[in-house]
Amino acid sequence: MSDYKIETKCIQSGWEPKNGEPRVVPIYQSTTFKYDSSDAMGRLFDLEDAGYFYTRLQNPTNDVVAAKICDLEGGVAAMLTSSGQATNFYAIINIAEAGDHIICASAVYGGTFNLYAHTIKKMGIEATFVDPECSEEELEAAFQDNTKAVFGESISNPSLVVLDFDKFTKAAHRHGVPMIVDNTFPTPINCRPFEFGVDIVTHSTTKYMDGHATCVGGAIVDSGNFDWEAHAEKFPGLTTPDETYHGLVYTKKFGKMAYIMKATSQIMRDLGSIPSPQNAFYLNLGLETLHLRVPRHVENARKVAQYLANHEKVAWVNTPELPGSRYYKRAQKYMPNGTCGVITFGLKGGREASIDMMDRLKLVAIVTHVADARSCVLHPASHTHRQMNDQELLEAGVQPDLIRFSVGIENAEDIIADLEQALA
Repeated sequence: MSDYKIETKCIQSGWEPKNGEPRVVPIYQSTTFKYDSSDAMGRLFDLEDAGYFYTRLQNPTNDVVAAKICDLEGGVAAMLTSSGQATNFYAIINIAEAGDHIICASAVYGGTFNLYAHTIKKMGIEATFVDPECSEEELEAAFQDNTKAVFGESISNPSLVVLDFDKFTKAAHRHGVPMIVDNTFPTPINCRPFEFGVDIVTHSTTKYMDGHATCVGGAIVDSGNFDWEAHAEKFPGLTTPDETYHGLVYTKKFGKMAYIMKATSQIMRDLGSIPSPQNAFYLNLGLETLHLRVPRHVENARKVAQYLANHEKVAWVNTPELPGSRYYKRAQKYMPNGTCGVITFGLKGGREASIDMMDRLKLVAIVTHVADARSCVLHPASHTHRQMNDQELLEAGVQPDLIRFSVGIENAEDIIADLEQALA
């Protein structure tokens, strides 16, 4: 579907039914798949033939939806996982092991920060966090001989930092490692990181891609552009024999699809964070309207931000959508059609006033979620980033009074009216 516009891809990519087959992607709600001979199944286990034998590794419904997301991002291969957290874990563990090191922009989702700062550290993988606005010299100083990847978010959650793709990607490539970007907030509708040199993209599909808060999920997409063989000594998992598959070498066997094939046949095989086919089906329904919903989210967020910026009780408003934002020009460069529907703001009364206002909202709900059709708010310092100390909160761009407001696709006047009565 690469010749079609992105709106068409949202609806048509992934599933191409043959004569007499269902028009809508079927739900293959089966753990297992039948074969007529032992040899036929054995060839699947050896990765000699393509096919399905157990849903923990692959499922036709899941693969159709992964193919759609891959096409939207402009990649060569993709896989689904059961959550965004699993996705960002797999993206690293697929190329890093005990004794290795990664670099991560400090302005990231709190769960991702904990994953990289604490959980993978217990597995022997160290992470260095850098200010996304660091100088090129400071970024260079973070690299080590055992660095295996650089990670950042295209728009950080919840600080809304727009990542400087050029700076981070060029540094990663100078050191022979891939640049991995979580593109959850802008989605491929508003940002396509591969066009700016990024190598691997991740998503929490739970957010805008699903769009209706019905199913948790994640996706990894590989551009196919990073040359693993050129840096073979850094990535032995991809460039040396895998004894669990009789000495198969992923880069030799699968070429540009090596990264995703390893993640599927080895990491998913052993860790098993596969989404259910039913959830993949729901995700596909969300993807079919992604191109319609994302512009409405952005439009509503811009209206709400403008209202808040002019309110006497509001201390500050942060969104790359407003010309006054420090990230406005960068957003125009990387996301000229808009950023996302999430904004942040704080009240002049500080943390307690912010919490009090949230408690008075009626239409807008307090939920541990973001980026679906319904407007919702969260206080990150009390919720998603609760495990962080004050210094870590500041490094992640989370102020004590920060309210994360995910502006939905309701009528903007109704959203603003609810804010008005709560502020009053």
